[in-house]
Amino acid sequence: MTENQAIERLSTMIGEKRLKHTLGVRDTAIELAKEHNVDVEKARWAALLHDCAKKISNNLLLQRAEEFGIVIDDICKRVPALLHAPVGAEIAKREFGIDDEDILNAISLHTLGHKDMTTLDKIIFLADYIEPNRDCKAINQLREDIEGKSLDEAIQMACENTIKYNLEEGRVIHPQSIELRNSLISD
Repeated sequence: MTENQAIERLSTMIGEKRLKHTLGVRDTAIELAKEHNVDVEKARWAALLHDCAKKISNNLLLQRAEEFGIVIDDICKRVPALLHAPVGAEIAKREFGIDDEDILNAISLHTLGHKDMTTLDKIIFLADYIEPNRDCKAINQLREDIEGKSLDEAIQMACENTIKYNLEEGRVIHPQSIELRNSLISD
């Protein structure tokens, strides 16, 4: 499948607004991959497909996760939208023909992150957060704040931003995201 074919297919799966975000993530991921000497094609495909399951309903996400053998923890049962990342990795594999484990892992980890992420995983995680089409005060400020920072410092700041937002909104915080944030703190 070519990139244009994937984009055409994605437009029907996720809609134009989400596609605009996805293309912003792709462009940001490519820039970050070049900056951090990571395979640009892997970054391109992981970014393109990172939200391929985003428009799936919560009930169907739970069902697909179960069908795919994805572990559904208590928090994901409460907030099934978190499953769009691992379910999306399976869809990328089954419906888009992606068989590269690096790409699939980056898709799977782009929402919650993980303390043992690869550089590609980190790039997709951060690109999803800072791509230029996401326009809100906190993210705009974060884009400025991460200038000149390392990839790990930028991800730590993004995690802290998300945790703060979820606390303010009274939402649950997945322990995997807290583990990621804590793993990035310099002792």
